[in-house]
Amino acid sequence: MTLLHLSFYSAFTLSALGLAFHRTHLISALLCLESMMLSLYIALTMWPIQTQTASPTIIPILMLAFSACEAGTGLALLVASTRTHGSDHLHNLNLLQC
Repeated sequence: MTLLHLSFYSAFTLSALGLAFHRTHLISALLCLESMMLSLYIALTMWPIQTQTASPTIIPILMLAFSACEAGTGLALLVASTRTHGSDHLHNLNLLQC
């Protein structure tokens, strides 16, 4: 395993651990999701360089587009929940109280 693979694996794993264990604010969960997407995007763009094959350029671009849509949806949910509940704490968001 090269140093490049180790850095991508560790970035994705640390982001997943941050998402799993640091669940107090919605913005921190969104930042963890964005860092996971960023590590996946960088890994997908560096993969053809490491394997020295023809570059499938559409896959990283689609990943970046889905990441932008996820970020926009997450920020819209953050604004909506902050307006209705008064804060972005995740323990305030309960589906049974709707």
